[in-house]
Amino acid sequence: MSSPIEDYALIGDCETAALVDRTGSIDWLCWPRFDSDACFAALLGGRENGRWRIAPRDPSVRVTRQYRDSTLILETRFETADGAVVLTDFMPLRNGSSEVVRLVTGVRGRVTMTLELVLRFGTGAIVPWVSHLEDGTLRAIAGPEMVVLQTPVVLEGRDLTTVAEFTVAAGETVPCVLAWAPSHHPTPPPFDALAALAETESFWREWASSCRPAGRWSSMVVRSLVTLKALIYAPTGGIVAAPTTSLPECLGGTRNWDYRFCWVRDSTLTLFALMNAGYFHEAQAWRDWLVRAVAGSPEQIQIMYGLGGERRLTEWEVPWLAGYEGSRPVRIGNAAYSQLQLDVFGEVMATFHHARHGGLAPESSGWDLQKRLLQHLETVWREPDEGIWEVRGPRQHFTFSKVMCWLAFDRAIRSADEYGLPGPVGRWTALRDEIHADVCAHGLDPRRGCFVQAYGSGELDASLLLLPKVGFLPIEDRRIAATIAAIEEDLLAHGFVLRYRTHRTRDGLPPGEGVFLACSFWLVDAYVLQGRHAEARALFDRLLDLANDVGLLAEEYDVHARRQVGNFPQAFTHVALVNSAYNLLAARPPAPAEQQEEATAAS
Repeated sequence: MSSPIEDYALIGDCETAALVDRTGSIDWLCWPRFDSDACFAALLGGRENGRWRIAPRDPSVRVTRQYRDSTLILETRFETADGAVVLTDFMPLRNGSSEVVRLVTGVRGRVTMTLELVLRFGTGAIVPWVSHLEDGTLRAIAGPEMVVLQTPVVLEGRDLTTVAEFTVAAGETVPCVLAWAPSHHPTPPPFDALAALAETESFWREWASSCRPAGRWSSMVVRSLVTLKALIYAPTGGIVAAPTTSLPECLGGTRNWDYRFCWVRDSTLTLFALMNAGYFHEAQAWRDWLVRAVAGSPEQIQIMYGLGGERRLTEWEVPWLAGYEGSRPVRIGNAAYSQLQLDVFGEVMATFHHARHGGLAPESSGWDLQKRLLQHLETVWREPDEGIWEVRGPRQHFTFSKVMCWLAFDRAIRSADEYGLPGPVGRWTALRDEIHADVCAHGLDPRRGCFVQAYGSGELDASLLLLPKVGFLPIEDRRIAATIAAIEEDLLAHGFVLRYRTHRTRDGLPPGEGVFLACSFWLVDAYVLQGRHAEARALFDRLLDLANDVGLLAEEYDVHARRQVGNFPQAFTHVALVNSAYNLLAARPPAPAEQQEEATAAS
């Protein structure tokens, strides 16, 4: 049985990532890309579906762990009656092949360690052919894939598993390097693990040093940005929503989705987060990925794409995996790629506008594509869609979708005016005003005076918290105030925000999910805009308290079980955290006591 989601930490090489639990077990790794088949899939099944565990033989062990400051190098300290060791896990940035490096270093006494390697290619299904080479390297091959293990530890095979036992004394370091390569390539050469550690630490420290300070929240902002950097697929600049699939939004439920793809929905807020923090290179790469991904016929724009902009993300169910804590089905691919979500037009246009505003691209870059997208939007904005949350029920006229159609024309008008770009601004202005009037007429509950999830519905939706943020109406407008108050009344669960009430909404799925962490950060932002600074800071700090011991957050949180749920770690959650931190920082000068606290954090 896999560990609680919050017991995992992330390591990665900016092309794929692995999850390591507190017991020293790597339970999830897709190689060579985020969206490849997993060779360790115990996270969604059992040890028989693949894992790599290094831990003390003595089960009576005290465990603490941390990342080396501002890096993605994980250090797990095991304390036993005989001594103490530190297990250092990391993935070096690639230089030909891809490696997972594990170093066991003795700190005190002598500790006997065990190693268990269960490789199962094809996402937990395929047992490889394992052989020992003359130099002691263990090689595992199945079809197109090859993995080799290089270590001075003496290995043996037992029941389709590679095992070992070895002792580490104080001052000693035992390296274990697992490397992936195509099976038709030569076996990866010997690897200098200690040199790779120094290079990897230098890379992450140098990258994190560019982060704009965020006062007393600087450490959490840096951790979120390091996590976000780890989820950027370096060859293309695309950002995966999460490195996992099918971690449930409700334990034991069916809301289990594959998040190893890139969502257009995330583009604007991600761009803001990267630019706010000073990472313009990554913001430019994300913007360039978006241009390439949406290029083509405007009628064929999608809500999500693959890491390189791939369009076909066919969904299928994995019958041989039991699912995380019995949460089935386990899904590969995501059928939502074929949905109609009108909000993506607004997100694309807003991203391009703010990229220009931030100086990320020449003024004319992508303008012809944008005009074509708007030309298509003119013909479809009145249609119902599946909405930002990708409901699998009947299409509806979602209020947020219509607002984002308004945003698309509004940002096009601004770009044309501010940068002298040619376009039918008069027609766009008329359409913008028509959509605005339509939303105010049909997206409002006349009884409560607040905006609702969909036309004719009485239900609330947390996406409505973004209406003042995008400028649809000012924060002072009574309809916005009523919407925020209604969300506080209807969608708060133990002080955190639900996306919507799943048992009331026609979303085509069984009810039940955790509070949505990104939406909770949006409420922080709404409080800031309303001048409710004390409430904003209090909610923000409570959200930070939900992070695990190494600062990572999933998509959602189960307030009853007090556990993280959903895919992990979630890029959108960490993006929202970064944006809220900078919004809070800009909201008002800190009090004298806070100034001292922030100065200490920055140092």
